[in-house]
Amino acid sequence: MSASLYRVWDLPTRIFHWVVALLVLAQWCSAEWNLLSMDWHFRFGYALLALVLFRIVWGFVGSDSARFARFLAGPSRVAGYAPTLARREPSAHAGHNPLGGWAVAAMLSVLLMQSVTGLFANDDISLYGPLSERVSADTAGQLTSIHKSLTDVLVVLIGLHLTAVTWYSVWKRERLVPAMFTGRKALAAEPAVRFAGHGRALLVFAACSGVVWAVVEFGSR
Repeated sequence: MSASLYRVWDLPTRIFHWVVALLVLAQWCSAEWNLLSMDWHFRFGYALLALVLFRIVWGFVGSDSARFARFLAGPSRVAGYAPTLARREPSAHAGHNPLGGWAVAAMLSVLLMQSVTGLFANDDISLYGPLSERVSADTAGQLTSIHKSLTDVLVVLIGLHLTAVTWYSVWKRERLVPAMFTGRKALAAEPAVRFAGHGRALLVFAACSGVVWAVVEFGSR
């Protein structure tokens, strides 16, 4: 059966995906490669936290393909899908497949934990997160250590993500990257996906950004 391109991903989800990728790269440039000052590392971290909070909320109130209830599958569905990875054919899933859905959840969890711990992180010299003085020195030190350790976890998850995208593109002939740019995916039939409006997305993002701004602005006072 021939496939046609159908709309699957909404614009807010696609913007989130690519902006987060750029922010993670910028974070790496500032913390690991010293190409940018650590002041920018904090700023990028605040932006990243706002976006992660947005994506979590969007997972409950956004378009069908972005909702956790639609792509977080139970053990039986995951086990049933796993053998299809070896088949040289695209999957029939309009959004995330059962394994990909949990990969998204893992990535969001790590990004959230790293962003939150970054608010408490410090180097005991000149760099202090906005909430670092709200906890004891020992607690701040422990959270700083967790923040740094999560970088390794994030690198592993990114590596797995890139490997999976390559596998799907080369072996299964599924064009995941273009779909995340255009929002459209080749499917045998039009999927039943309801899309949330952009106004709702702007409202959610504004609220999440406001929360992060308040934490940064008033947390250090």
